[in-house]
Amino acid sequence: MSQSKNGINLFNGKNMDGWLARGGAPEHEWDAAGSAVLNSGDPKLLTTTTGEGIFYNGPTGRTADIYTEAEHGDCELHVEFIVPQGSNSGVYLMGRYEIQILDSWGETELRYGSCGGVYCRWINNQPVDGTPPRVNASKPPGEWQTYDITFRAPKFDADGNKIANATFAKVVWNGQVVHEDVEVVDVTRGAMLEEEAATGPLMLQGDHGPVAFRNVVLKSL
Repeated sequence: MSQSKNGINLFNGKNMDGWLARGGAPEHEWDAAGSAVLNSGDPKLLTTTTGEGIFYNGPTGRTADIYTEAEHGDCELHVEFIVPQGSNSGVYLMGRYEIQILDSWGETELRYGSCGGVYCRWINNQPVDGTPPRVNASKPPGEWQTYDITFRAPKFDADGNKIANATFAKVVWNGQVVHEDVEVVDVTRGAMLEEEAATGPLMLQGDHGPVAFRNVVLKSL
């Protein structure tokens, strides 16, 4: 990790130091690379080159979720990602609250499951809540995209009672504001941690399809 006034880059550019694999799976299934582009023979896959600067979830895109050793609370998060055609991933603040990553290029009916959506909770085998993005700011598959997220962690009193919900204060997707002051009552579906707390790790989803990331920078507030 490297630190600056703008925050901590959670990926060192070279390897997966500082990251762990959910469920104890081998974290080396994720790896560093120099570039990622659409596979010329199959647009549902990425082709990577040897090098440094980005990291990706292996050649098949079906690997374990990964999370940071470091934990965070209130923060600003910048993350850049690329997905091929039809692929799916997610950014989980505190390992609990997801902003969806999806190939949503051309989608007109936006849902919580669209790219940029605050994902739903899951209660009694039913989706509950969830907030779609205001607009579809998606770029075509194979192009790099950005999230800039201002996040407020849930707050607790001295007895451990929650007194404020987690809140996505602002989510900017490819330069467009898609959420403001969206409260999340409880953890969203697929969270690695079921109980809410004041801090938690950043988690990136790795088992739903190919994805690559770069410039994952977190600034505590």
